[in-house]
This record gives sequence, C-alpha cells and structure tokens, in this order.
Amino acid sequence: MRLCISRSKNAASLYVTKSIYENGRRSTKVVEKLGTYTELKEKLEGQDPIEWAKKYIEKLNKKEKEENRDIIVKYSQSKIITKDEQNSFNGGYLFLQKIYHELKLNKLCKKISLKYKFTFDLDSVLSRLIYARIIYPSSKLATFQLSTKFIEQPNFELQHIYRALEVIAKEADLIQSYLYKNSLKISKRNTGVLYYDCTNYFFEIEQEDGLKQYGVSKEHRPNPIVQMGLFMDGDGVPLAFAINKGNTNEQLTLKPLEEKILSDFNLSKFIVCTDAGLSSDNNRKFNIKGDRAFITTQSIKKLKTHLKEWALDPNGWSLVGGRKTYNIAKLDEDKYKDKVFYKERWIKENGLEQKLIVTYSIKYRDYQRNIRNYQIERAQKVIDSNPGKIEKCNPNDYKRFIEKKRCTDNGEIAEHQIYCINAELIAKEAQFDGFYAVCTNLEDDVSSIINVNRRRWEIEECFRIMKSEFKARPVYLSRDDRIIAHFTTCFISLVIYRLLEKKLNGKYTCHEIINGLRDMNFLKVKGDGYIPIYTRTDFTDDLHEAFGFRTDYQIVSKSKMKKILKSTKL
Repeated sequence: MRLCISRSKNAASLYVTKSIYENGRRSTKVVEKLGTYTELKEKLEGQDPIEWAKKYIEKLNKKEKEENRDIIVKYSQSKIITKDEQNSFNGGYLFLQKIYHELKLNKLCKKISLKYKFTFDLDSVLSRLIYARIIYPSSKLATFQLSTKFIEQPNFELQHIYRALEVIAKEADLIQSYLYKNSLKISKRNTGVLYYDCTNYFFEIEQEDGLKQYGVSKEHRPNPIVQMGLFMDGDGVPLAFAINKGNTNEQLTLKPLEEKILSDFNLSKFIVCTDAGLSSDNNRKFNIKGDRAFITTQSIKKLKTHLKEWALDPNGWSLVGGRKTYNIAKLDEDKYKDKVFYKERWIKENGLEQKLIVTYSIKYRDYQRNIRNYQIERAQKVIDSNPGKIEKCNPNDYKRFIEKKRCTDNGEIAEHQIYCINAELIAKEAQFDGFYAVCTNLEDDVSSIINVNRRRWEIEECFRIMKSEFKARPVYLSRDDRIIAHFTTCFISLVIYRLLEKKLNGKYTCHEIINGLRDMNFLKVKGDGYIPIYTRTDFTDDLHEAFGFRTDYQIVSKSKMKKILKSTKL
C-alpha cells in the first residue's frame, strides 16, 4: 500500500491505495480515504499530515504481512457494480481437485499430450469435465460455460473439449489402469471381491448407428441405447468399465473386461460376484480357473425340478452358527422374524461343480408380499377403470396380474373381452416368497458368502449415481469415440466421488455431498480475497478436517487462497 495525494483547485486529498493484479493486468484500488490536507492538519494539531500518513501506511503494510490480520473491506451505496463482472465463484471443486492430483491425472494428461503433440491444455479440459460432471452435470457446451464458475478459470476453448474427447476415447484403457494403480497410493483397494453388473443409457434419437442400437432398455424406453459393463471393488470403488453396443448379450460382456483386468491391472486372485442375469455356465467356468472364484445369484424358479423341490421343502433349515434344524413352516414368526435360515448342497451339472445355498427370511417374505399386494391393487384399479387394450408388459410389471378372457366360466364364448386378476399366477409367485439362492465354487462358510453377496447393492448405487446425480443420460453425443470419452469422464468422476466419500467415512449421502460441494460459493472481493457465502455445517467441518485445509474463515485473503490452490495440486 502507498500514499496517493489527489490535488484539485481548492484542496489536496490523501488516500491509501494499493496495486492489484487481475488476469495479468495491473490496476490501482483505493483502500481508504484519509481526508483533505487541511482537515488532517486541524485534526492532528499541527503535525504534518503527509508524514503522519506515511507512518500510518507503514503500519498497515506491516499488519498486511501478518497471517491473522483483519481485512477491511469497504463498499459504497452509491457506486454501481461493474457490468458483466463475475463476483461469485464455486470453491467446492477444490476438494475434488485434491483427489484428482493425488491420482496424478494431471501427469497422465501431460504424458498423453506429448504423445499426440497437441497444444491445448488437456489437464484443464479433463479436470473441468470431471468437476462439472459432479457439481454442475450438463452438456459439453454448458460445461464449458459453467466451468467459469470455479475460482480458477479455464484456459481452453469449446473446440478443445471435443478434440479432447477424441483423445480420451483412444486412451480409455490406459486411463483406467493408470487410475487404479495410482489409487492404491492414496486408498486401500479391496480387490479380493469384484462385483460386476451391466446397465444401459438411452439416446433421444430414433436411428440406430454404431454403438447406439436398439436393445432391452432399463428405463423401458423405445430409443437406441449403449450398454455399460462395470467392475467395482469390495469397497464400492469402481475398477474398470467397457461400453458395448446396446443389443449385446450381457452375459458375453463379463469375460472380455475381466481379461483386461487380468492383463492391465496385475490382478489374478479375486472372487467375481454377479447377479443371475450374468451367471451363465461359461462365465462360472471362466472364474474357477487359477485363483479366481465366483458367487452368483441363482433363480430358484429356473432350477431343475428336484433342486426346486429341495429348495422349497420346509424341512432341514439351519441358522448360521447353529446345529439345530428347523421346519420353516412351523416357526414362531415373532421370535424368528429377523433371522435368516439356510440350507446348502453341492451340485454337479454340465461339467461344473458348485455349491447351492438357499436362504429364507420371514422379513424378506413379508417384503415381497407387500410389494405384490400393492401391485395387485394397481392392477385391480386398471380393471375397474375399463382398461381397454392391455399392452405387453415385463415380468415385474403390475399388469402381469391382469388376465384376459374371451369366454365365461361356463365355457361360452364372450361377446367382449373380460379382464380379471390372475389368481393362479399370484399363487405360483407366492410359493417363492422369502427364498433367495446363490451358487458358488467356494468352500467358505455360508455367512461369509451371504455377506459378500449382500454388497451387490453398491454397484447398483454406482449406476444410480451416474444416471441421477451425474446425469449421464440421455446422451447427446453421436460419434462413438465421443460417447466412449463421455463415459470415461463419468467413470473417473465416480472414482473420485467414491474416494471422497471414503475420506468422509461414509457419514453423508450422495445428495448431501454433491449439494454441499455445489453450495460452497465465495464472493470475490477485488484485490482482497474471497468471502465464503455458504453455511458452515458438520459436513463442511468434516470436509476441511479430511483434506487438511480450511476455506470457512470470514474472509480468505488472496495470498491464503493461492496457498490453498497450490496445496490441492501437490
């Protein structure tokens, strides 16, 4: 800070000013008006105002160098704010940036840039695609515009995003293996159990092309889709993914991606856990080789008759850790409501030896009954409201309980179609209530196998986060390489989010974390620093504690913010 004397015809005014730098440009800011020379001379009782002002400014400069000084910010009620000047910025991305740099993705970008010899900043593009995917999920055009909301401004153009997508697609396999190897340095990865599942993403178009093909949509939409296969580790952190055509058989997608993990990730000993739709005999046989094993959901309805009868037989059930056997048809339901019963046996079919474990739970039985009763009520409402034509429905749709008859109970041909509830189907489904089965080649105790299988919900949550929170669908890209790049950035975002979640010890929901980061905004005070305009909460306290820096002071000085920015890139 320095003294500035403004002279006019009638008076000389003394000001405290300082130089500030914005976007490489130097300008002068008035910090404080001290008064006119005459006013100060009267107030200081004969002391030289200029000498006094110099000593005063010397004290201010000394205080400015102190870390914990107070910063005086002055605003005018008569001065209009500058047009088109942005004053609010998001700082929640800094915590994502910390993990991004811990994973050394900036160094990978540099390596890729040297390989392809382009001049735009791939690190800046990729990082903004990831931060925006978590905090401001939107299209690539909107991402370019929204990236200016972050404290650190982007140094690329819109065209560079699309050029970067082409490169990201080419290096998708390298990015996945690099991400895994560097994640080991910042977090323990539980690769003893790997969960695999598939989902699909729709496009709001009608024409098939390349990866975009008509298939069975999870959202039951009549649009072309692409399919994603995803491996997740035992702690819920994504491991690897692949994008396939929308009409690909899900069972054929597991082996190629698993082979990639075996070759690129240097993993050889693990258990693969899948649902029934992915558990073909070929996939099971593939995972009994070497030190690998499998645990997979088994549909009781699809078992051979003698195995189905054994599974549903009320006799011969046990509790984990107990020796007594039970008849589940004669249980005291209040006493055993929270207990899980099981029976097991080894079976050998089609050259595959595996253990079949069936569990039974009164709580699970009641859960299934409640869902079906609600669906029956919905089906009856459709019948009562003159249904007209009932379209085909999937096996879990409530309309499956609606039966269409063309004749009366006496066998006479009816003049009109008659709709009623299919009581036979209800009874057929009810016999499976409370039962659940898995197959495995492991010889471990039943409780361990059940506990491993229970965590399959986390891979479903990964898909939900990508679809709902990250808004990965509908996809608005048309070229296959850009589609792959889009999901690569979604995958990286999910890995970073999960690692952040682990740093917070799982205390907060996905909604709380993402909204918390989105709300961490700052008011920029030109030349002085940033004022937090978010609410300090338990979440923000835990966030700062986990990452080792704080942004929740009444004002974060410009120099302090520079140190924070630097610390997130170490």
